[in-house]
Amino acid sequence: MTASMMWPVGSGEPDVVIVPGFGDSGAGHWQTRWQDQNPHLVRISPASWTEPDLGDWLSALERAVDHRRPVLVAHSLGCLLSIEWARRNPQAVAGLFLVALPDPVAASFPLPDSPFARIDLGHALPVPALVIASENDEYCAPERSAEIASALGAGWISLGPVGHINADSRLGSWRQGRDLLTAFMSGLDRQ
Repeated sequence: MTASMMWPVGSGEPDVVIVPGFGDSGAGHWQTRWQDQNPHLVRISPASWTEPDLGDWLSALERAVDHRRPVLVAHSLGCLLSIEWARRNPQAVAGLFLVALPDPVAASFPLPDSPFARIDLGHALPVPALVIASENDEYCAPERSAEIASALGAGWISLGPVGHINADSRLGSWRQGRDLLTAFMSGLDRQ
């Protein structure tokens, strides 16, 4: 399957919105590679990637969604944003594909005093979700990731020891991730 066939536009499948985390996703990041391979993918564009403001990021996600009812493909801090946005707008999102979900109460969380740290991770989401985790993610231990996924009512998959599932993980275009997303989106058709 080619990348352009992966997310057909106008086929009845949900669109995809890319939701990067702190600092955005650079050229070597799988999110950027996916978007380079498929120009139909939309990315949020907040005022600042390095000084995240929850209100601004929520507005940026609202603009990116633009009545599409997409699957949100989120990484790191973008996962927390996507969870909050889906709780506020459950009818406007088809599902959440959450990669490297950080633990906002972990000592390693970079924004402990921000509203991102207070996003509710203790109750089931109103939409289908899948959490993709790593066994050596500095921002969330695998046991905690599985615990959060369970509380959210989300599926959970561990990729093994691949760090924060970012450019440093050297995943390239991350074919396994595309396959997981394709399977997740196919499952949405049956719900």
